[in-house]
Amino acid sequence: MNYWLVKSEPESYSWDAFVREKRAAWTGVRNFQARNNLRAMKRGDLVLFYHSVSEKQVVGIACVDKEAYPDSTAKEGDWSCVDLVPVKPLEFPVTLAQIKSDPKFADIPLLKQSRISVTPMSQAHFKRLMELARTKV
Repeated sequence: MNYWLVKSEPESYSWDAFVREKRAAWTGVRNFQARNNLRAMKRGDLVLFYHSVSEKQVVGIACVDKEAYPDSTAKEGDWSCVDLVPVKPLEFPVTLAQIKSDPKFADIPLLKQSRISVTPMSQAHFKRLMELARTKV
C-alpha cells in the first residue's frame, strides 16, 4: 500500500462536501508532478485530505477507489484523475504548524514541495500523522 496527500481549499471543495457526496473524481490537477502522482496511485491506497489556504490542516482519510483515467475537465493536454472515497475524519485535525514543528516531518513533501497538490507520503509519515490525530485506520 502507498500513502498520499491531496490538497483542497475548503471554500472550493471541503471534507464535509466530499463526505456528503461519498466519492469524488479528483479532477483539475494541472501540474505535471501532481499528475504523475495521481497516475501512480493504486486502488486501496490511503490518501490524507488536507484543507489548504485558509485552514492548513489535515482533516480526513480517503481511499483510492478507481485508478488514473483521463480527466474530463481538461480542455487540452494529457491530464488524469482518480476516484476517491472518504474513509473517516481525523479525531483531531493535524495543522501545518504541528507538522512544521515536528522533526519527524523534516523531509515530508508537504513541506519540501508545498505548491504541489498531490504528493506521496512515506508509511512513517502517515503513521506519525495518525499518532498526532489520535486516529486509527
